Amino acid sequence: MTALFSTLELRDLVVPNRLAVSPMCQYSCERDGLATEWHRVHLGSRAVGGAGIVMTEATAVEPRGRISAHDLGIWSDEHAEALEPITEFVREQGGVPGIQLAHAGHKASKSRPWEGNEPIQPDDGGWEVRSPSPDAYPFDGDPPAMCEMGRDDVETVIEAFRTAAKRSLEAGFEIAEVHAAHGYLLHEFLSPVTNRREDEYGGSFENRTRIVREVTATVRDVWPDEKPVFVRISGTDWLPERESWTLEQSVRLARDLESLGADLIDVSSGGLHPDQQVPAGPNYQVPLAEKIHDETDLAVGTVGGITEPEQADALVRNDRADLVLVGREFLRDPYFGLRAADDLDGDREWPIQYRRAVQK
Repeated sequence: MTALFSTLELRDLVVPNRLAVSPMCQYSCERDGLATEWHRVHLGSRAVGGAGIVMTEATAVEPRGRISAHDLGIWSDEHAEALEPITEFVREQGGVPGIQLAHAGHKASKSRPWEGNEPIQPDDGGWEVRSPSPDAYPFDGDPPAMCEMGRDDVETVIEAFRTAAKRSLEAGFEIAEVHAAHGYLLHEFLSPVTNRREDEYGGSFENRTRIVREVTATVRDVWPDEKPVFVRISGTDWLPERESWTLEQSVRLARDLESLGADLIDVSSGGLHPDQQVPAGPNYQVPLAEKIHDETDLAVGTVGGITEPEQADALVRNDRADLVLVGREFLRDPYFGLRAADDLDGDREWPIQYRRAVQK
């Protein structure tokens, strides 16, 4: 048995292997954040393709938390009903369905990437976006319509995560992941680059991390004890020349989240600021995950620049991470998991409908 195709036990959940589909935005909703056949095929084909965990894209907990008007959402019962056939199909293929709960903060109300990724003003079909500190981010061109979050806004967002988690459970998801990375709302609070507040949500490490701790505790409170909660963080802002979010702070936050009942830290990086200095390449984010893995008792997932089965297997076999999340390679090859099992002699069979095409 290869390490990549060993089981992963998180609370009472047994994941069939250590390979996960990383959340990848599709910008393909046709109406108000409702899942479509595109999402069903996109996520379902990766379950057929051998992934142990299939994560949704960043799924907005409220309408103003969408990156674009075409983002997936989970703010109503109708959204949960639209997602339920997807979770059912993923389970039928032997995979574990997970949902990433997200709020885009000041990066909301934009056009889709292939349409320019530009801010859309309220008069043009966009909406006023929320931020911990609206004056903290440099924009090229016209900025979005922005509003600093007051205490009522903070409480609204935390409650939105709570109700979104409840609906996610009703939709059949086994894993809930809190998205606190990539420059979206929760990451904006974490980093001193984008958080210049002087209240209980700004300033000190304890204050800047408060909302992430409160959201995680809220999701854990409504998520069943037998099911795991993940938190995705940016391990670093990649801004070494200024006061910013660092790996050392990520380790400290991970310990706090562990005490609140988080089960796995999904470690990505960057996404906050245009001046970031990202050393992209194979395994470039692995040292961030490895540091948290070594200095906490939490399970850790790693992502970024992982394209080969042997590469993914080595990360688990050498105890650098517990879970390997693959994004773009799963876009290129929906059956990457099955190909990896073949290459590594892992314990995952092709669906019976496809076996006549498998060359041994």
